[in-house]
Amino acid sequence: MLLTDIFGRNFMDDFFEDFANSSYYRPNRIGTVPAMKADVQELEDSYQIDLELPGFRKEDLQAELKDGYLTIKATRQNTEEQKDEKGKYIRQERYSGHYQRSFYVGEDVTQEDVHAAFENGILKLTVPKKESQPRINESKAILIEG
Repeated sequence: MLLTDIFGRNFMDDFFEDFANSSYYRPNRIGTVPAMKADVQELEDSYQIDLELPGFRKEDLQAELKDGYLTIKATRQNTEEQKDEKGKYIRQERYSGHYQRSFYVGEDVTQEDVHAAFENGILKLTVPKKESQPRINESKAILIEG
């Protein structure tokens, strides 16, 4: 009877082949943080921003409005040991650290205007459309004495 080897001769070699060269997993290198994916939808009177944050809890998230920029921060701490009762990890791809993403929403938007809700790994932000108030460019003369 002919048996087919479902793993092939070099099963473990194939398993580790991309591990060392993976651009996703390179500790302590710039550019390895997975992006915070976003969908931005323009509605009649507002913008809807949906941010994908799988594996995060509401307590891990922070939203801040400063100088017209809405900034979302997410932090995940890896509290697991590198070794457990069953053995040590040979590959660990889940990201632990800090994510941050900013959107310019205008300087007329206030903190009270922005609505945020987090459910099933999606942060939904509603930002109203506001007409920018024209800035009056006034020059004021300074009296020079003497």
